[in-house]
Amino acid sequence: MSDLLQLSAVDARAALDAKEITATELTQSYLDAAVQTEALNNYVQLTHDKALEMAAASDARLRAGTAGPLEGIPVGVKDLFCTEGVETTACSAILKGFVPPYESTVTSKLWADGAVMLGKLNCDEFAMGSSNENSAYGAVKNPHNSSKVAGGSSGGSAAAVAADLCQVALGSDTGGSIRQPAAFCGVVGLKPTYARVSRFGLIAYASSFDQIGPLTKSIEDAAIVTEIIAGKDENDSTSSSVSVSNFSNLEGSVEKKHIAYFKEYIDTPGLDPEIKENFLQLIESLRAEGHTVEEQSFSHLDVIIPTYYILTTAEASSNLARFDGVHFGYRSPNAHDLESTYKMSRTEGFGEEVKLRIMLGTFVLSSGYYDAYYTKAQKVRRLIQERTKAVFEQFEFILMPTTPNTAFDIGLKNEDPTIAYLEDIYTVHANLAGVPAISLPLWKSKKNMPIGIQLMAPAFKEQDLLTFSQYLMKFKN
Repeated sequence: MSDLLQLSAVDARAALDAKEITATELTQSYLDAAVQTEALNNYVQLTHDKALEMAAASDARLRAGTAGPLEGIPVGVKDLFCTEGVETTACSAILKGFVPPYESTVTSKLWADGAVMLGKLNCDEFAMGSSNENSAYGAVKNPHNSSKVAGGSSGGSAAAVAADLCQVALGSDTGGSIRQPAAFCGVVGLKPTYARVSRFGLIAYASSFDQIGPLTKSIEDAAIVTEIIAGKDENDSTSSSVSVSNFSNLEGSVEKKHIAYFKEYIDTPGLDPEIKENFLQLIESLRAEGHTVEEQSFSHLDVIIPTYYILTTAEASSNLARFDGVHFGYRSPNAHDLESTYKMSRTEGFGEEVKLRIMLGTFVLSSGYYDAYYTKAQKVRRLIQERTKAVFEQFEFILMPTTPNTAFDIGLKNEDPTIAYLEDIYTVHANLAGVPAISLPLWKSKKNMPIGIQLMAPAFKEQDLLTFSQYLMKFKN
Protein backbone atom coordinates (compact mmCIF):
# COMPACT_ATOMS: atom_id res chain seq x y z
CA MET A 1 0.00 0.00 0.00
CA SER A 2 2.90 2.36 0.74
CA ASP A 3 4.07 1.88 -2.85
CA LEU A 4 0.64 3.00 -4.03
CA LEU A 5 0.81 6.17 -1.94
CA GLN A 6 4.21 7.04 -3.38
CA LEU A 7 2.92 7.16 -6.96
CA SER A 8 2.93 10.50 -8.77
CA ALA A 9 -0.40 11.76 -10.05
CA VAL A 10 0.61 10.80 -13.61
CA ASP A 11 1.47 7.24 -12.57
CA ALA A 12 -1.63 6.88 -10.41
CA ARG A 13 -3.78 8.07 -13.30
CA ALA A 14 -2.20 5.40 -15.52
CA ALA A 15 -2.96 2.75 -12.88
CA LEU A 16 -6.58 3.92 -12.78
CA ASP A 17 -6.84 3.69 -16.56
CA ALA A 18 -5.36 0.20 -16.47
CA LYS A 19 -7.95 -0.78 -13.84
CA GLU A 20 -5.18 -1.84 -11.47
CA ILE A 21 -6.96 0.12 -8.74
CA THR A 22 -10.13 2.16 -8.32
CA ALA A 23 -10.37 5.81 -7.35
CA THR A 24 -12.29 4.75 -4.25
CA GLU A 25 -9.49 2.40 -3.15
CA LEU A 26 -6.87 5.07 -3.86
CA THR A 27 -8.79 7.71 -1.92
CA GLN A 28 -9.44 5.41 1.03
CA SER A 29 -5.72 4.60 1.20
CA TYR A 30 -4.84 8.28 1.50
CA LEU A 31 -7.56 8.92 4.07
CA ASP A 32 -6.28 6.02 6.18
CA ALA A 33 -2.69 7.28 5.90
CA ALA A 34 -3.75 10.79 6.96
CA VAL A 35 -5.47 9.41 10.07
CA GLN A 36 -2.44 7.30 10.95
CA THR A 37 -0.09 10.29 10.72
CA GLU A 38 -2.14 12.88 12.61
CA ALA A 39 0.92 13.71 14.70
CA LEU A 40 2.47 15.51 11.71
CA ASN A 41 -0.48 17.96 11.92
CA ASN A 42 -0.88 18.30 8.14
CA TYR A 43 -4.66 18.28 7.86
CA VAL A 44 -6.92 20.56 9.85
CA GLN A 45 -9.96 18.76 8.42
CA LEU A 46 -10.44 15.52 6.48
CA THR A 47 -13.50 15.57 4.22
CA HIS A 48 -13.94 11.80 4.46
CA ASP A 49 -17.51 11.39 3.18
CA LYS A 50 -17.13 14.01 0.46
CA ALA A 51 -13.87 12.43 -0.73
CA LEU A 52 -15.40 8.97 -1.07
CA GLU A 53 -18.43 10.40 -2.85
CA MET A 54 -16.18 12.23 -5.33
CA ALA A 55 -14.06 9.09 -5.80
CA ALA A 56 -17.16 7.00 -6.58
CA ALA A 57 -18.16 9.56 -9.23
CA SER A 58 -14.63 9.33 -10.67
CA ASP A 59 -14.90 5.56 -10.88
CA ALA A 60 -18.13 5.93 -12.85
CA ARG A 61 -16.51 8.35 -15.31
CA LEU A 62 -13.46 6.08 -15.64
CA ARG A 63 -15.74 3.19 -16.57
CA ALA A 64 -17.62 5.38 -19.04
CA GLY A 65 -14.44 6.66 -20.69
CA THR A 66 -15.19 10.33 -19.88
CA ALA A 67 -12.43 10.87 -17.32
CA GLY A 68 -10.31 14.04 -17.07
CA PRO A 69 -6.49 14.22 -16.68
CA LEU A 70 -6.75 14.32 -12.86
CA GLU A 71 -9.68 11.94 -12.58
CA GLY A 72 -9.62 10.16 -9.23
CA ILE A 73 -6.44 11.87 -8.05
CA PRO A 74 -6.53 12.73 -4.29
CA VAL A 75 -5.82 16.42 -3.66
CA GLY A 76 -5.20 18.34 -0.46
CA VAL A 77 -6.30 21.98 -0.30
CA LYS A 78 -4.61 24.69 1.74
CA ASP A 79 -7.08 26.08 4.27
CA LEU A 80 -6.99 29.44 2.51
CA PHE A 81 -9.25 28.42 -0.36
CA CYS A 82 -13.00 28.76 -0.04
CA THR A 83 -14.67 25.38 -0.44
CA GLU A 84 -18.45 25.33 -0.67
CA GLY A 85 -20.03 23.65 2.35
CA VAL A 86 -16.64 22.92 3.96
CA GLU A 87 -15.29 25.06 6.81
CA THR A 88 -12.54 27.43 5.70
CA THR A 89 -10.65 29.23 8.47
CA ALA A 90 -7.33 30.43 7.01
CA CYS A 91 -6.04 28.61 10.12
CA SER A 92 -7.24 31.52 12.23
CA ALA A 93 -9.52 31.57 15.26
CA ILE A 94 -11.33 34.58 13.83
CA LEU A 95 -12.78 32.46 11.01
CA LYS A 96 -13.72 29.48 13.16
CA GLY A 97 -17.04 28.13 11.91
CA PHE A 98 -17.00 29.98 8.58
CA VAL A 99 -18.50 27.76 5.88
CA PRO A 100 -18.29 29.41 2.45
CA PRO A 101 -21.44 29.35 0.29
CA TYR A 102 -19.28 29.23 -2.86
CA GLU A 103 -16.25 27.47 -4.33
CA SER A 104 -12.95 29.08 -5.32
CA THR A 105 -12.23 29.12 -9.05
CA VAL A 106 -9.16 26.88 -8.83
CA THR A 107 -10.82 24.19 -6.73
CA SER A 108 -13.88 24.33 -9.01
CA LYS A 109 -11.62 23.61 -11.97
CA LEU A 110 -9.94 20.70 -10.20
CA TRP A 111 -13.24 19.12 -9.16
CA ALA A 112 -14.61 19.60 -12.69
CA ASP A 113 -11.58 17.71 -13.99
CA GLY A 114 -12.29 14.82 -11.64
CA ALA A 115 -9.84 15.45 -8.80
CA VAL A 116 -10.90 14.26 -5.33
CA MET A 117 -10.74 16.54 -2.28
CA LEU A 118 -9.21 14.78 0.72
CA GLY A 119 -9.44 17.74 3.08
CA LYS A 120 -8.09 21.13 4.16
CA LEU A 121 -4.38 21.50 4.93
CA ASN A 122 -2.68 23.42 7.72
CA CYS A 123 -0.97 26.75 6.98
CA ASP A 124 0.31 29.88 8.70
CA GLU A 125 -2.60 32.06 9.80
CA PHE A 126 -3.77 34.07 6.78
CA ALA A 127 -0.60 32.82 5.01
CA MET A 128 1.60 35.02 7.21
CA GLY A 129 4.71 33.06 8.04
CA SER A 130 7.67 31.06 6.77
CA SER A 131 7.51 28.09 9.13
CA ASN A 132 3.84 27.10 9.58
CA GLU A 133 4.17 27.87 13.27
CA ASN A 134 1.71 30.79 13.09
CA SER A 135 -1.35 28.57 12.83
CA ALA A 136 -4.27 28.38 15.22
CA TYR A 137 -3.98 24.60 14.81
CA GLY A 138 -0.30 24.46 15.76
CA ALA A 139 2.88 23.82 13.79
CA VAL A 140 3.20 21.31 10.97
CA LYS A 141 6.09 18.88 11.45
CA ASN A 142 8.57 18.18 8.69
CA PRO A 143 8.15 14.54 7.53
CA HIS A 144 11.95 14.19 7.11
CA ASN A 145 12.55 15.17 10.76
CA SER A 146 9.63 15.87 13.05
CA SER A 147 11.67 18.30 15.16
CA LYS A 148 12.01 20.61 12.13
CA VAL A 149 9.53 23.06 10.60
CA ALA A 150 7.81 22.25 7.32
CA GLY A 151 8.17 25.82 6.06
CA GLY A 152 5.38 28.22 5.33
CA SER A 153 2.95 29.43 4.74
CA SER A 154 1.89 26.35 2.72
CA GLY A 155 3.66 24.00 5.14
CA GLY A 156 0.77 21.58 5.42
CA SER A 157 0.57 21.34 1.63
CA ALA A 158 4.29 20.64 1.14
CA ALA A 159 4.52 18.23 4.06
CA ALA A 160 1.42 16.30 2.97
CA VAL A 161 2.87 15.71 -0.51
CA ALA A 162 6.26 14.75 0.93
CA ALA A 163 4.68 12.38 3.48
CA ASP A 164 2.49 10.70 0.82
CA LEU A 165 -0.72 12.02 2.36
CA CYS A 166 -2.00 13.37 -0.96
CA GLN A 167 -0.75 13.21 -4.50
CA VAL A 168 -1.19 16.89 -5.26
CA ALA A 169 -1.70 19.89 -3.00
CA LEU A 170 -2.80 23.45 -3.65
CA GLY A 171 -0.87 26.30 -2.09
CA SER A 172 -0.61 30.05 -2.34
CA ASP A 173 2.56 32.11 -2.67
CA THR A 174 2.82 35.74 -1.54
CA GLY A 175 6.57 35.87 -0.94
CA GLY A 176 7.69 32.26 -1.21
CA SER A 177 4.90 30.38 0.55
CA ILE A 178 4.88 27.58 -2.04
CA ARG A 179 8.57 27.43 -2.90
CA GLN A 180 10.09 27.69 0.58
CA PRO A 181 8.12 24.80 2.14
CA ALA A 182 8.66 22.82 -1.08
CA ALA A 183 12.42 23.22 -0.56
CA PHE A 184 12.20 22.30 3.14
CA CYS A 185 10.11 19.19 2.44
CA GLY A 186 11.73 18.01 -0.79
CA VAL A 187 8.89 18.43 -3.30
CA VAL A 188 8.20 20.49 -6.41
CA GLY A 189 6.62 23.90 -5.79
CA LEU A 190 5.54 26.25 -8.59
CA LYS A 191 4.49 29.90 -8.31
CA PRO A 192 3.03 30.92 -11.67
CA THR A 193 3.15 34.44 -13.11
CA TYR A 194 1.02 36.93 -11.19
CA ALA A 195 -2.46 36.95 -12.81
CA ARG A 196 -1.90 33.61 -14.55
CA VAL A 197 -4.27 31.88 -12.08
CA SER A 198 -7.51 33.32 -10.74
CA ARG A 199 -7.48 34.33 -7.07
CA PHE A 200 -11.27 34.23 -6.74
CA GLY A 201 -12.10 32.38 -3.54
CA LEU A 202 -8.59 32.70 -2.11
CA ILE A 203 -8.65 34.53 1.22
CA ALA A 204 -6.37 37.46 0.48
CA TYR A 205 -3.19 38.38 2.29
CA ALA A 206 -1.61 40.89 -0.13
CA SER A 207 -3.64 41.11 -3.32
CA SER A 208 -0.92 42.44 -5.63
CA PHE A 209 1.41 39.61 -4.59
CA ASP A 210 -0.76 36.53 -3.93
CA GLN A 211 -0.61 33.76 -6.51
CA ILE A 212 -1.87 30.18 -6.50
CA GLY A 213 0.12 27.15 -7.53
CA PRO A 214 0.67 23.42 -7.02
CA LEU A 215 2.94 21.38 -4.77
CA THR A 216 3.63 18.00 -6.33
CA LYS A 217 5.88 14.96 -6.49
CA SER A 218 7.01 15.63 -10.06
CA ILE A 219 7.36 18.31 -12.72
CA GLU A 220 4.79 16.48 -14.85
CA ASP A 221 2.22 16.68 -12.06
CA ALA A 222 2.90 20.41 -11.56
CA ALA A 223 2.49 21.04 -15.27
CA ILE A 224 -0.85 19.23 -15.48
CA VAL A 225 -2.30 21.00 -12.45
CA THR A 226 -1.15 24.42 -13.65
CA GLU A 227 -2.63 23.82 -17.09
CA ILE A 228 -5.98 23.02 -15.48
CA ILE A 229 -6.16 25.93 -13.02
CA ALA A 230 -4.67 28.69 -15.21
CA GLY A 231 -6.63 31.08 -17.40
CA LYS A 232 -8.87 34.11 -17.44
CA ASP A 233 -11.66 34.25 -14.89
CA GLU A 234 -14.48 36.79 -15.02
CA ASN A 235 -14.69 36.63 -11.24
CA ASP A 236 -11.15 37.97 -10.92
CA SER A 237 -10.54 41.22 -12.80
CA THR A 238 -6.78 40.88 -12.27
CA SER A 239 -6.57 37.50 -14.01
CA SER A 240 -4.83 37.57 -17.36
CA SER A 241 -6.27 36.67 -20.74
CA VAL A 242 -2.86 35.46 -21.98
CA SER A 243 -3.47 32.06 -23.54
CA VAL A 244 -2.65 28.93 -21.57
CA SER A 245 -0.12 26.66 -23.27
CA ASN A 246 -0.02 22.89 -23.19
CA PHE A 247 2.16 22.98 -20.09
CA SER A 248 2.07 19.21 -19.74
CA ASN A 249 3.97 18.76 -23.02
CA LEU A 250 7.48 18.46 -21.60
CA GLU A 251 8.97 16.31 -24.36
CA GLY A 252 11.71 17.32 -26.74
CA SER A 253 15.34 18.29 -26.43
CA VAL A 254 16.48 21.25 -24.38
CA GLU A 255 18.51 23.72 -26.40
CA LYS A 256 21.51 25.38 -24.86
CA LYS A 257 20.27 28.10 -22.53
CA HIS A 258 21.53 31.44 -21.29
CA ILE A 259 21.19 31.48 -17.50
CA ALA A 260 21.99 34.23 -15.03
CA TYR A 261 22.73 34.12 -11.34
CA PHE A 262 23.31 37.02 -8.95
CA LYS A 263 26.63 37.44 -7.17
CA GLU A 264 24.96 39.12 -4.21
CA TYR A 265 22.64 36.15 -3.71
CA ILE A 266 25.43 33.61 -3.30
CA ASP A 267 27.66 35.93 -1.28
CA THR A 268 24.96 36.47 1.35
CA PRO A 269 26.53 35.81 4.80
CA GLY A 270 23.50 33.79 5.93
CA LEU A 271 23.69 31.28 3.08
CA ASP A 272 24.45 27.76 4.32
CA PRO A 273 27.87 26.69 2.95
CA GLU A 274 26.47 23.31 1.95
CA ILE A 275 23.70 24.93 -0.11
CA LYS A 276 26.22 27.28 -1.70
CA GLU A 277 28.51 24.38 -2.60
CA ASN A 278 25.68 22.46 -4.28
CA PHE A 279 24.58 25.59 -6.12
CA LEU A 280 28.06 26.27 -7.51
CA GLN A 281 28.43 22.62 -8.52
CA LEU A 282 25.17 22.85 -10.45
CA ILE A 283 26.49 25.91 -12.30
CA GLU A 284 29.59 23.99 -13.33
CA SER A 285 27.50 21.00 -14.40
CA LEU A 286 25.33 23.22 -16.58
CA ARG A 287 28.38 24.81 -18.16
CA ALA A 288 29.80 21.34 -18.84
CA GLU A 289 26.55 20.56 -20.68
CA GLY A 290 27.10 23.53 -22.97
CA HIS A 291 24.80 26.07 -21.30
CA THR A 292 25.92 29.66 -20.75
CA VAL A 293 25.74 30.54 -17.05
CA GLU A 294 26.87 34.06 -16.20
CA GLU A 295 27.23 36.04 -13.02
CA GLN A 296 25.18 39.22 -12.85
CA SER A 297 24.69 41.90 -10.21
CA PHE A 298 21.51 42.67 -8.31
CA SER A 299 22.16 45.69 -6.13
CA HIS A 300 18.71 45.74 -4.49
CA LEU A 301 19.22 42.66 -2.30
CA ASP A 302 19.69 44.74 0.86
CA VAL A 303 16.27 46.40 0.43
CA ILE A 304 14.29 43.52 -1.03
CA ILE A 305 12.99 42.22 2.33
CA PRO A 306 12.02 45.67 3.74
CA THR A 307 10.28 46.55 0.45
CA TYR A 308 8.33 43.32 0.46
CA TYR A 309 7.19 43.60 4.07
CA ILE A 310 6.22 47.26 3.82
CA LEU A 311 4.00 46.58 0.82
CA THR A 312 2.49 43.29 1.95
CA THR A 313 1.68 44.46 5.46
CA ALA A 314 0.06 47.57 4.02
CA GLU A 315 -2.18 45.42 1.84
CA ALA A 316 -2.83 43.03 4.70
CA SER A 317 -4.03 45.83 6.98
CA SER A 318 -6.64 46.70 4.36
CA ASN A 319 -7.62 43.15 3.40
CA LEU A 320 -8.05 41.99 6.97
CA ALA A 321 -10.27 44.92 7.95
CA ARG A 322 -13.25 42.84 6.78
CA PHE A 323 -12.80 40.41 9.67
CA ASP A 324 -14.56 42.44 12.32
CA GLY A 325 -16.73 40.09 14.36
CA VAL A 326 -19.90 41.40 12.73
CA HIS A 327 -20.32 39.91 9.27
CA PHE A 328 -19.05 36.35 9.77
CA GLY A 329 -16.61 34.28 11.78
CA TYR A 330 -15.70 34.73 15.44
CA ARG A 331 -17.50 37.28 17.61
CA SER A 332 -16.27 37.94 21.14
CA PRO A 333 -18.82 36.81 23.76
CA ASN A 334 -17.51 39.56 26.04
CA ALA A 335 -18.39 42.47 23.75
CA HIS A 336 -21.23 44.77 24.81
CA ASP A 337 -21.50 47.30 21.95
CA LEU A 338 -20.33 47.78 18.35
CA GLU A 339 -16.95 49.29 19.21
CA SER A 340 -16.09 46.58 21.72
CA THR A 341 -17.28 43.94 19.25
CA TYR A 342 -14.75 45.16 16.71
CA LYS A 343 -11.94 45.57 19.20
CA MET A 344 -12.39 42.42 21.26
CA SER A 345 -13.23 40.11 18.36
CA ARG A 346 -10.10 41.13 16.46
CA THR A 347 -7.91 41.07 19.57
CA GLU A 348 -9.08 37.60 20.56
CA GLY A 349 -9.47 36.19 17.06
CA PHE A 350 -6.19 37.17 15.39
CA GLY A 351 -2.90 35.54 16.30
CA GLU A 352 0.16 37.53 17.35
CA GLU A 353 1.93 37.50 13.97
CA VAL A 354 -1.20 38.64 12.15
CA LYS A 355 -1.76 41.47 14.63
CA LEU A 356 1.88 42.50 14.23
CA ARG A 357 1.59 42.72 10.46
CA ILE A 358 -1.71 44.59 10.60
CA MET A 359 -0.13 47.18 12.90
CA LEU A 360 2.95 47.49 10.67
CA GLY A 361 0.74 47.94 7.63
CA THR A 362 -1.44 50.53 9.33
CA PHE A 363 1.69 52.40 10.39
CA VAL A 364 3.22 52.60 6.90
CA LEU A 365 -0.12 53.75 5.47
CA SER A 366 -0.61 56.49 8.07
CA SER A 367 -0.53 60.10 6.93
CA GLY A 368 2.78 60.85 8.60
CA TYR A 369 4.67 57.90 7.13
CA TYR A 370 2.94 57.07 3.85
CA ASP A 371 5.48 58.84 1.63
CA ALA A 372 8.46 57.87 3.75
CA TYR A 373 7.68 54.15 3.63
CA TYR A 374 4.85 53.01 1.35
CA THR A 375 5.49 55.36 -1.57
CA LYS A 376 9.23 54.74 -1.42
CA ALA A 377 8.69 50.97 -1.30
CA GLN A 378 6.51 51.14 -4.41
CA LYS A 379 9.32 52.97 -6.22
CA VAL A 380 11.82 50.30 -5.17
CA ARG A 381 9.40 47.60 -6.38
CA ARG A 382 9.39 49.28 -9.77
CA LEU A 383 13.20 49.31 -9.83
CA ILE A 384 13.26 45.59 -9.00
CA GLN A 385 10.79 44.89 -11.79
CA GLU A 386 12.80 46.92 -14.29
CA ARG A 387 16.11 45.31 -13.31
CA THR A 388 14.59 41.83 -13.54
CA LYS A 389 13.11 42.61 -16.95
CA ALA A 390 16.50 43.87 -18.15
CA VAL A 391 18.16 40.61 -17.09
CA PHE A 392 15.54 38.61 -18.97
CA GLU A 393 16.31 40.54 -22.12
CA GLN A 394 19.69 38.80 -22.11
CA PHE A 395 18.96 35.52 -20.31
CA GLU A 396 16.19 32.95 -20.41
CA PHE A 397 16.34 32.01 -16.72
CA ILE A 398 17.62 33.24 -13.37
CA LEU A 399 19.01 30.58 -11.05
CA MET A 400 19.29 30.96 -7.27
CA PRO A 401 18.91 28.99 -4.04
CA THR A 402 15.35 28.64 -2.79
CA THR A 403 16.27 29.14 0.86
CA PRO A 404 19.38 30.27 2.77
CA ASN A 405 19.30 27.10 4.89
CA THR A 406 17.56 23.78 5.32
CA ALA A 407 14.54 23.35 7.60
CA PHE A 408 15.27 24.65 11.09
CA ASP A 409 14.08 23.50 14.51
CA ILE A 410 10.51 24.23 15.55
CA GLY A 411 10.54 27.26 17.85
CA LEU A 412 14.06 28.35 16.89
CA LYS A 413 13.16 31.65 15.23
CA ASN A 414 10.06 32.66 17.15
CA GLU A 415 11.76 35.18 19.43
CA ASP A 416 12.71 37.70 16.73
CA PRO A 417 10.34 37.97 13.74
CA THR A 418 12.94 39.81 11.65
CA ILE A 419 15.13 36.68 11.70
CA ALA A 420 12.20 34.64 10.40
CA TYR A 421 11.50 37.26 7.70
CA LEU A 422 15.00 36.73 6.29
CA GLU A 423 13.95 33.19 5.33
CA ASP A 424 12.22 34.85 2.36
CA ILE A 425 15.35 36.57 1.04
CA TYR A 426 15.54 34.46 -2.15
CA THR A 427 11.85 33.95 -2.81
CA VAL A 428 10.29 37.43 -2.54
CA HIS A 429 12.11 38.55 -5.70
CA ALA A 430 9.75 36.64 -7.98
CA ASN A 431 6.68 38.05 -6.21
CA LEU A 432 7.93 41.63 -6.38
CA ALA A 433 8.71 41.17 -10.08
CA GLY A 434 5.51 39.21 -10.79
CA VAL A 435 7.35 36.45 -12.66
CA PRO A 436 7.00 32.64 -12.42
CA ALA A 437 9.39 30.66 -10.24
CA ILE A 438 9.77 27.04 -9.23
CA SER A 439 11.61 25.19 -6.46
CA LEU A 440 13.11 21.82 -7.36
CA PRO A 441 14.20 19.15 -4.85
CA LEU A 442 17.66 18.41 -6.22
CA TRP A 443 19.75 17.58 -3.17
CA LYS A 444 19.93 16.32 0.39
CA SER A 445 22.15 17.81 3.10
CA LYS A 446 24.66 15.77 5.08
CA LYS A 447 21.96 15.57 7.76
CA ASN A 448 19.56 14.15 5.14
CA MET A 449 17.37 17.27 4.89
CA PRO A 450 16.08 18.43 1.50
CA ILE A 451 17.75 21.30 -0.37
CA GLY A 452 15.89 23.17 -3.11
CA ILE A 453 17.06 25.09 -6.14
CA GLN A 454 14.99 27.93 -7.54
CA LEU A 455 14.51 28.85 -11.20
CA MET A 456 12.84 32.05 -12.42
CA ALA A 457 11.60 32.82 -15.94
CA PRO A 458 10.05 35.86 -17.68
CA ALA A 459 6.36 36.55 -17.17
CA PHE A 460 4.00 33.97 -18.70
CA LYS A 461 6.86 31.65 -19.67
CA GLU A 462 5.66 28.75 -17.54
CA GLN A 463 6.02 26.36 -20.45
CA ASP A 464 9.75 27.14 -20.77
CA LEU A 465 10.19 27.08 -17.00
CA LEU A 466 8.59 23.65 -16.64
CA THR A 467 10.41 22.14 -19.60
CA PHE A 468 13.82 23.27 -18.36
CA SER A 469 12.93 22.21 -14.82
CA GLN A 470 12.28 18.73 -16.11
CA TYR A 471 15.77 18.79 -17.64
CA LEU A 472 17.31 20.05 -14.38
CA MET A 473 15.95 17.05 -12.49
CA LYS A 474 18.66 14.95 -14.18
CA PHE A 475 21.09 16.58 -11.74
CA LYS A 476 19.18 15.33 -8.71
CA ASN A 477 21.24 13.32 -6.26
